[in-house]
Amino acid sequence: MGPWETQLRKGLVELAVMATIAGEEAYGYAIVERLHGLKGLEFTESTVYPVLARLAREGFLAIRAERSPAGPTRRYYRLTDQGKRRLEEMERSWRTVAGSLSALLEGVRK
Repeated sequence: MGPWETQLRKGLVELAVMATIAGEEAYGYAIVERLHGLKGLEFTESTVYPVLARLAREGFLAIRAERSPAGPTRRYYRLTDQGKRRLEEMERSWRTVAGSLSALLEGVRK
């Protein structure tokens, strides 16, 4: 992976994490596993967990703790109302940028 791709992924991790739990709450490792199934979004636990902690601190995520059948207590994350609004803003921005870049790249190919 080149340096430019590393920087791109750093910018996308927050959007990817929030989009992963938009439909339903999930615990940290499940979020990592869901992202591992998506090409280009294979973020590690050491990348995802600090983002989860920061988003919770900023009020975008709520946390619910539940005992795990095997292992330590699991922390389940879900979007707060503020988090849902933030995700909508991020999605609009992403779609605008992605559309503009796609148009720009189409022009290069011609």
